[in-house]
Amino acid sequence: MATNFASNFSADISAYIEKKLLPLARRQLVAYQFGEPIRLPYGRGTTYTATRYNRIPLPFQNLSEGVPPPSENLSITQVTASAVQWGDRVVITDIAELTIEHPLFKTATDLMGLQISETLERNTFNSLMSGTQVNYVGAVGSRAALVAGSQMNINEINRAVAFLHTTGVARFLGDEQTNIKVDARAGEPQAGGDPRSHPHYVAIVHPFVEMDLRTNSTIVTAWSYSDINKLYNDELGEWGGVRFVRSNMIPSFQGNNAPPAFTAATTGSLATNAGYRVILTGSDTQNQYESLIYTVSAAINVTGPNGSITFTTPNIAGFTFNAYIGTTASPSNLATSAAGPTQGPLAGQAVQLPANTAVTLTGIGAAQTPPAPAPNALTVWPTFFFGRGAYGIITLDQVRTSFLTEPDKSDPLNQLRVLGWKCLYGTIILNNTFMLRVEATSAYNSVLG
Repeated sequence: MATNFASNFSADISAYIEKKLLPLARRQLVAYQFGEPIRLPYGRGTTYTATRYNRIPLPFQNLSEGVPPPSENLSITQVTASAVQWGDRVVITDIAELTIEHPLFKTATDLMGLQISETLERNTFNSLMSGTQVNYVGAVGSRAALVAGSQMNINEINRAVAFLHTTGVARFLGDEQTNIKVDARAGEPQAGGDPRSHPHYVAIVHPFVEMDLRTNSTIVTAWSYSDINKLYNDELGEWGGVRFVRSNMIPSFQGNNAPPAFTAATTGSLATNAGYRVILTGSDTQNQYESLIYTVSAAINVTGPNGSITFTTPNIAGFTFNAYIGTTASPSNLATSAAGPTQGPLAGQAVQLPANTAVTLTGIGAAQTPPAPAPNALTVWPTFFFGRGAYGIITLDQVRTSFLTEPDKSDPLNQLRVLGWKCLYGTIILNNTFMLRVEATSAYNSVLG
């Protein structure tokens, strides 16, 4: 008896594709909004310089009768940053637009809008990581000295807030530059006040760090009472004069004590040296944070003048790798490699190296310092505490988008649709003493690879 199975007629099956697209993971974008807006005028270059006149020291002793005091010198502090151009594009063919189930051009437009805001947020966090004021939970001396129990707690928050108050950091909605006589009952509802008007600092925490804080009943109670008084997107609540805000775009750092094997070879431009050292870092392919930090290699004996170093990048999905090289245990230069980018400012440098790929390091490249070492198999999360005026966003040219859908000389048959964006801006640390970061592990540690 003949039996007709569905598989016999697979060529006659019309595949069903849902018209509604699946949602993307949500990003909590909060850091960019706290930067002081700074507009750089056209025709004045790309560098912004801010000046601060330093306080005059207080007199050491009283005056002697008829004797003038010695004159004090005025001094200034300046900070400088440059606006640089960021941008990207998407190219779609006319055939793809005509034949694909979902509207590619509209979808690409929506995705590019997300890319713009997330790029600005990511760049802001990268700039905040350059801040010089750092506390490590437990008062240890470095990121690498943190342990599994080095979790954010009330003591660390108090230590951070005490630093900000001792330094005299201006608060958001603060009274530092206006009327110092604040009504003590201004925030009480029965007095017609608004609790949201209270001066405060801000802390940006990762969700894992947030969960560590939620194990403390004192903080949980305070957050629950301040829930109705939220000021900012993704605000968790207020405690100790700090409004805590959540972001899942905060960078993280995890150590790995098992770097790949590095072997000396003879196809580059490294000179004879018995002490070349290599540090490999891994960057996630979405946000491009250097979040995986391998232990520095043992000394590598290279014979020049045409020496090189070969290795295979780790096989970790969703990561690319950067290689740093030097003649000390703390390399401060990128290596060069043909496996790196072929265009752009990092062309020829050993960056964005694909996973599970044989790579040859041929020389010492651009000066760049890798992230500080992290504890093996533990993830470290920074929390950023800051007040008003800690950092600024320099804008020379606002975000501009382009949507090219008509034929031109380079595309006479109108076969391509091009979507793009660009902006010229930068982030500047206006005052390092107005901010600090506290680095911690988490009980909800996430291992990267």
